[in-house]
Amino acid sequence: MTDAKEIWVFVELTSAGIRQVSLQLLAKARALEINNRVAALVPGGNEDVLKELSKHGAEKIYVVEGLDGYKLDTYTEVIAECIKKYNPHIVLFGATHIGRELAPSVASSLRLGLTADCTDLSMQVDNLIQTRPAFGGNIIADISCKTFPQMATVRPNVFSAKEFDGEAEIIREKVNAPKSIFEVIEEIKAQGEHRSIEDARIVISGGRGLKRKEDFEMLEMLASSLGGAVGCSRPIVEKGWMPKSAQVGQSGKTISPDLYIAIGVSGSVQHQAGIKSAKKIVAINSDPNAPIFDIADYALVGDLYEIVPAMIEELKGEKNDRA
Repeated sequence: MTDAKEIWVFVELTSAGIRQVSLQLLAKARALEINNRVAALVPGGNEDVLKELSKHGAEKIYVVEGLDGYKLDTYTEVIAECIKKYNPHIVLFGATHIGRELAPSVASSLRLGLTADCTDLSMQVDNLIQTRPAFGGNIIADISCKTFPQMATVRPNVFSAKEFDGEAEIIREKVNAPKSIFEVIEEIKAQGEHRSIEDARIVISGGRGLKRKEDFEMLEMLASSLGGAVGCSRPIVEKGWMPKSAQVGQSGKTISPDLYIAIGVSGSVQHQAGIKSAKKIVAINSDPNAPIFDIADYALVGDLYEIVPAMIEELKGEKNDRA
């Protein structure tokens, strides 16, 4: 086993700044520390990015200079070389589109183990215990990789970002990135793509209480009135009414909106696992014994086909009054 004692978090950058899951992982890494230092590995980044990473828990920041835009092959080679050079103890990635592609590519190139889509992390002596759902969310598995550095991808929003005191040490790693064999010709948005529920402050979610696929148009109207996104429970995805990307729960997305409105959602344990970080939960269900009411801040027992249209009309009235 390596003597290295650094926990690395790969930092994803977007046009809007640092992806939130990277900050969440820095906070969790600080909670995992056992004589370790938490380090951020960031491809480029300006001074504002470095200050933000330092404020959110990075004690050391490896700034990789010379990478021009995300390409799987170039990122894999450069990150693998950084890992071989500095020998961290643990490397964490967000389970995003990029993280789910990049982490296994890096792990494969270094012949390392990787646990994907984790929902919790803990330490057992020097071993990282990686918790993730398995068999469609029917069981929870605790996994420990035998290879070092131990690597994992972690779902967004299962942890919360925090601010810390202190200033990070900056290490600039200048690289001559290899030429990629890939070239992006055009980016095309998928037809019927829904607004992401992972970053939405308000999420309206539908379950088996809805009778038809077309009834989700009603939820779309409510979400539009509130500036939110539409999600769903697992049975809705299995019916083909909504895409997998909209599924909330243990086998879907873990979200932490300011407001979560569950409409016709019974609220199984698996579903509750996906909304445990939501700040406020409103549940609408005709069954007064629905499990969702056990965790709801506000409960409305009644017919969703009467309640939801009334909510939409009320919101329209408020908008007209403001106009």
